[in-house]
Amino acid sequence: MPRTSRTEELPTLAAAARQAPRVALRWISEPDCEEELTHAELLDQASRAAAALTRLGVRAGDRVAVHLPLIPESVIATLACGRLDAVRSTLPIGLRVHELRDRLAEMDAKLLITADGNWRREEPQPLKPLIDRALAGSGRIPKVLVVHRLARPVSWTPGRDLWWHEQLAAAADSSSGQPYA
Repeated sequence: MPRTSRTEELPTLAAAARQAPRVALRWISEPDCEEELTHAELLDQASRAAAALTRLGVRAGDRVAVHLPLIPESVIATLACGRLDAVRSTLPIGLRVHELRDRLAEMDAKLLITADGNWRREEPQPLKPLIDRALAGSGRIPKVLVVHRLARPVSWTPGRDLWWHEQLAAAADSSSGQPYA
């Protein structure tokens, strides 16, 4: 009886994967909102984020500080840094202003990614004001990408602060639909 090799099965598996997009990331937020990203959507977002980071001057070996809650953009930022061979440095959400200031001074990051806020125990928790206080008087971080999560006013420093979604949209527009290499 002839045996089928593993390589003979691969085209069938690949064809099945193309026909039925599978969820790569499922995220449920505290106010009971659910987001799902397929493998293709996750890779597309990571590609756009990598292109945006590149346009903002991030190169291989540069540090990118990430101060994000457990949201899809945190995974996307990690994948984007990996594509660029940039170092993703995590700033835990629970840090106080002086701790954020010290860690930012130590890491010498080229860029910081944060969110305007997060939900915790069914209450909105602002994050961006903590970052603003930690960066006050310091010119160490030239750009801050802000993920929009709360429907509230956000403190803003023109020239430094940029919306995550706008930068990813601009990266998609500039690539003319071509994925980031």
